[in-house]
Amino acid sequence: MSHSLTIKDALSHAASLLVESDSAVLDSEVLLAHALQKDRSYFRAWPEKTLTAEELRIFNLLIEKRIAGTPVSYITEEREFWSRAFKTSPDVLIPRPDTELLIEIILHKFNAKRELTILDLGTGSGAIAITLALELNNAHVTAVDFSQEALSIARHNASHHKVGNIQFIHSDWFNNIPNEAFSLIVSNPPYIDCNDPHLLEGDVRFEPHSALVAGHNGFSDIEHITKNAMTFLKPNGILLFEHGYQQGKQVQILLESSGFKSIEQFQDLQGHTRATLGINRNKDS
Repeated sequence: MSHSLTIKDALSHAASLLVESDSAVLDSEVLLAHALQKDRSYFRAWPEKTLTAEELRIFNLLIEKRIAGTPVSYITEEREFWSRAFKTSPDVLIPRPDTELLIEIILHKFNAKRELTILDLGTGSGAIAITLALELNNAHVTAVDFSQEALSIARHNASHHKVGNIQFIHSDWFNNIPNEAFSLIVSNPPYIDCNDPHLLEGDVRFEPHSALVAGHNGFSDIEHITKNAMTFLKPNGILLFEHGYQQGKQVQILLESSGFKSIEQFQDLQGHTRATLGINRNKDS
């Protein structure tokens, strides 16, 4: 780019370079906002302001990273989830709008004043666990991940949002979980088949493989969690998954065969079945 550009021209030029992105204009604005440490509304107020040489240099470096395919959320080390900013890194999955569906379901199912115990399996950045801890003040949330790097990011996010009603445990699923019963077990586990061509496209190329891919055609982690969840659920406790948009029927069958009752399924913003819920009606659990 030229050494003397207005905000408007810099954004326009950057967007023209991001030919591989399906959100080139937005990407450009987010990256310039990060470079300038300004809100994007600043660009609407000052489109003709000339960028300094240093501001332009930093912006160019960020755009080069994006051209190479690096996700915007890894460049800025931040992603919004449920209207809050969460630190991200290549050690964690990037929180996505579709996953907010899990929050909507839980807030609908549970009274905000009720005392709850919640287990979030595979917490990653902590977006789900921290959001629930903030929205459900009387809940105590246990967030689990087998990745120490992910737990470090999650702890940072909990501290940033001043969350007190949460604990983090390093565990491979249930292995290190205390012998207690939870009101809710929620998970956005790996559910992509290793041969899925989408793994070679877009942001997922840069995300941690272990947070995306599961064996048995993408079902191995969902199966493992489902088969062990009863032991850790209170009577009438809820198990809730996010899963692939083509996996709804199989997940329903899996929950039913594992003894869960009152199965419900929920659609994402595109109308695909992306979440399934089952209730532990076993009074002996």
